[in-house]
Parts: sequence; C-alpha cells; structure tokens
Amino acid sequence: MLVNLVPEFLAVLAAPDRGAAYHEYFERHKPVLTSYWHNYVLEPESPHAGQVIAAALGAGRTDLQRLLEDVDVIALADDALRRALERFEADCAVDLYLMVGVGAANAGELVVDGRGVAFVCLEHFTGRANAQTSGLGLAPHLLPLWIAHEVAHAVRYTSPTSRAELRRLITDLGGRYDYWDTGSRATLRELLVNEGAAVAAAQAAAPGFEPWQYLGYTRRQYRRTRELDAFLRRVAAPVLDETGLGLRLRFLSGGLTPAARLMGGKVLPERSGYYLGSRLVETYVAEHGVASTLRAAADEFRRADDRALGIQTA
Repeated sequence: MLVNLVPEFLAVLAAPDRGAAYHEYFERHKPVLTSYWHNYVLEPESPHAGQVIAAALGAGRTDLQRLLEDVDVIALADDALRRALERFEADCAVDLYLMVGVGAANAGELVVDGRGVAFVCLEHFTGRANAQTSGLGLAPHLLPLWIAHEVAHAVRYTSPTSRAELRRLITDLGGRYDYWDTGSRATLRELLVNEGAAVAAAQAAAPGFEPWQYLGYTRRQYRRTRELDAFLRRVAAPVLDETGLGLRLRFLSGGLTPAARLMGGKVLPERSGYYLGSRLVETYVAEHGVASTLRAAADEFRRADDRALGIQTA
C-alpha cells in the first residue's frame, strides 16, 4: 500500500504554529514515525529532537515544490512498488511511505507490528542538493531503484518463507526492526548478504541504471572499490561470522572516520559492504533468481559459492 505523507508535512509548514502542527502530525502517524526516528535520526524524546525538528521546519523547500510540480511522484512510486512486489513474488504486505524526512537518510526500511515498511524521503530526489534540508540532489528518475531496494528488505524481513537471520531477530523483537539491535546481534555475513540481496533485487525490478547507482556509490567510488576486491574479501573473511555493531558501521555505514575504517593496513572505502554483499550473493542469484535470493539464509549463499568453486562439504 502506498501512503503519501508529503501533503500533511507541507500543511505543517503552512500552519501558524509549525512546531505544534508537527507534533500533531507525528502523533497521527506515531508507530511509523517513531520507528523512523529511532532507526534513522535519533530518539524522538531526546534533548536534541527539538533542534532537529526546528531545522527541518525552517528549511527552504522550493526544490521540493518544483519536484512535485514537474514529476508525478505518486504514479512513479506506485508503479515502482507494484513492479517490485511482482518481481519479488511478495507473500507479505509491504507499505511504501512517501515522506519528507528530518535527517540524512534518503530511504530506508522498517518493520512495525510485524508489517514491512519501505520509505523514501523526497527532499533527497529533487535533482538539486540542498544544504538546509541535507538533500542529496539525487535525480527523481532514481526513485524506482531505491524503492525496489527498500521493498526487498521488507520482504526479506517479513515473508513467511524467509529463512533470513534478520527475520528471526525481528520476530524476537516482537515484529519490530531495530537497526542497532540487529546490527549488534546479526552476523556480518547476514548483514552483508542482506544488502547484496537488495542490490540484486533492485537490479531486477528497476533495470537500466549504472552498476554504481545500485550500490549508492559515485562512479569514482565504485571504481576504487572494485580495485580493492581481493583485499576486501580477504580482510572480511575472518570476521564474516562474527557479530558486533562496530562491524556493521565499519562496512555499511557512511560518516565514519578513516581510522575507524582501517583494516589490514588499508582504509575501507565508505559503505564497502554493499559491494561485498553484492559479490557474496552473485552465484546464488544466478542459480535461483531474485525471489529466492531475498528469502535465503546467509549460509545458503556460502554453500552456493563453495559449489561454484568445487569445494565439497560434509
């Protein structure tokens, strides 16, 4: 189901008391927005939340207004959601939220009360970078790619036929996705193949983009990461079956210092885990297709690679 929160956010900006209007908007959509804040911004009850809200409400939005005038975002998103659900053979409900964010995330995934949620923050897809909104300036035509990626996560986390470790962890949390908890408890292998499967899914559901765009890289970053392929595989191999939030941040998060990304005598490229994950799922995708890939356990990807290399296991 497509849920469009953008008109309500724009109404907040037009209200005489923006702060009060935002809190009313938040309360109307509290389960989803609380999860969004917790996973991608900060705790909504924290002392700094008011500053974040004030900055978002005071930011210039002419680029967003122009996007909404020039592009039928609703039709674009609705078609992308439909294509993704069909391609992934979805056997679970997934909601897609179009919204205006208050943080740096341009898109993401949630699970709220056991239901998968994908969201995209439109201020990042205006085609114009905006320092006031932290807008990344991504082109609007990239929306189907990002939507497919996040819908893929929602399917992996909530499909009754998913064998993913992350699905089990989310079930243990009462049907709630928690970036920090799962990042601490899931193995690095699971976290990497989770992103690799979503990249492969986006390639299948939204074809026609450049390889680096599916990874969220620039062309230059993609080239550099590919050059380090053998090194990345070597330094990751000993820790693939370990757990720890630091591993998730080191391989999959942006914004870490070079010192925090130092492994094996070299600095890992930012978010190099997306590339590694895509490599870890390649063989399985070729054998079984995207729908199965989204539901496979991490060890199934390892066994597919072993078969391809002719390695016999007991």
